[in-house]
Amino acid sequence: MYNSIQFITVNIDDIMQTSKEPLIFVVEDNQVYNKLVVSYLKSNKFTNVKDFLSGEECIKHLDEAPDIIIQDYILDGINGIEVLKHAKKKDPRIEFIFLSGQDSIDIAINSMKYGAYDYIVKDQMALKKLVNKINKILTVKKLEKSNKRYRMGVIMFFVALLVVILILMSLNVFFPKTFGF
Repeated sequence: MYNSIQFITVNIDDIMQTSKEPLIFVVEDNQVYNKLVVSYLKSNKFTNVKDFLSGEECIKHLDEAPDIIIQDYILDGINGIEVLKHAKKKDPRIEFIFLSGQDSIDIAINSMKYGAYDYIVKDQMALKKLVNKINKILTVKKLEKSNKRYRMGVIMFFVALLVVILILMSLNVFFPKTFGF
């Protein structure tokens, strides 16, 4: 019975995540491009955006639980892969998108190997691609939560069915003349 109770425990963080605007971190050392990315995201209805000029600065704020981190690959100081490793260690659910000027398939593969969702090369279509990727991430997360709720409903149905069967069996055992089936 203890295992059934574990299944129906609700995580308050999951409830909070569904009701709030996703928190997006933008990590870009070029101040002009940083502001461009942030303003483009805000113009596309992503209002909960925080920007950082270094990977170290981003790592200091991981306790704020970002949903998505958009990161330049090469920064002064700590590089994008190190920020990715820190973020995934802190919370594996954080999605990571690299937005970089490095047009190298090896770098893109390496970033995916460490858990990045995608790697976008900075070009004239980069910001549009970025918004599309963010929307895909949010759609997948929404579907995962819906699937989790559906599974929870199925589990609750079978738990309730089991309880009803146990009650009926108990009535039959303790009151065989009254409830004899």
